[in-house]
Amino acid sequence: MNSRQIIRSVLTFRNPPRIGMALPQPYPNDIAWYSRKKANEETELPPHEGQKKRWRDAWGSVWASLTDYDKGEVVEGAITNWSQLDWYQAPDLGRPEDYAQAATQIATEKEKYRLGGIPGFTFNVARYIRKLEYYLCDLLSERGNILRLHGIVRNQLLRAIDCWADAGADAIMFPEDWGTQDRLMVSPGLWREVFKPEFAALCGRAHQHGMDVWMHSCGKMTDIIEDLIECGVNCLQFDQPRLHGIDNLAQRFAGRVTFWCPVDIQKTLQTRDPALIEQEAAELVEKLGGRGGGFIAGYYWGNEAIGLTSDIQDIACKAFVKNGTYREGSS
Repeated sequence: MNSRQIIRSVLTFRNPPRIGMALPQPYPNDIAWYSRKKANEETELPPHEGQKKRWRDAWGSVWASLTDYDKGEVVEGAITNWSQLDWYQAPDLGRPEDYAQAATQIATEKEKYRLGGIPGFTFNVARYIRKLEYYLCDLLSERGNILRLHGIVRNQLLRAIDCWADAGADAIMFPEDWGTQDRLMVSPGLWREVFKPEFAALCGRAHQHGMDVWMHSCGKMTDIIEDLIECGVNCLQFDQPRLHGIDNLAQRFAGRVTFWCPVDIQKTLQTRDPALIEQEAAELVEKLGGRGGGFIAGYYWGNEAIGLTSDIQDIACKAFVKNGTYREGSS
């Protein structure tokens, strides 16, 4: 099997010859990542005191970063007053020319599984446009305006999904952090009322095109994993699998959704203990994947951001390869 076939078998639990892997060289990497060409969409702004960088994104929100390596956070939403919604203009995510370069690259990539990136589902984009603290309050106090904003965002995301299908991607991938360190960011009931229909619509469009849906999410959003599976999410990328409980993930969801994880970046990698890191890598392979499929070994690409050097994650990479490569006749 080539990498693309292995990932397909991992996602469908059809006994791949090994786990999926998304690791740096010299280790295996089964995944090719593509992004929409975004020419001149960000505007650099003068940083304020204490800021390293400040800029306005394509949706009109102002961001700032404090270091050279953090991704920044929104400091001013594009919509500061709901009256602005009447003339708000979202960027056009449905321009085929913006996907042309990726389409050419996808057409020549015959070995790897091809992921096309979108900026999030509805929440991840809308929360930046309004700014998170206001957005969360408005979910209760300005529901009508929130739903109007969601409609604007959803329409652009649907256009992006259509374009990735035309470009030949195997799946879409998006980031949407839904958890704090101990719970879902909103109540499960509110999530199901407001956001589950958004997931169903966007996942449904991807599946109509024959594409899979991959989602990154940080924090403990365990309460909605069942809902995400029902909506059609095929792969969940977690950097903190211990936050959910590895046994809990295995008992409730293994064999129903694929997990893509590094060794836990907050608990286990931080120990810098080779024995503990190797043990967790083996545990993730065995409990979340195993011979049937359902697990992709991951790597956290921001070592500096989590205070680690690459040699620590190298321990995990070696353990993933050792435990995730099955030999004929092995159990």
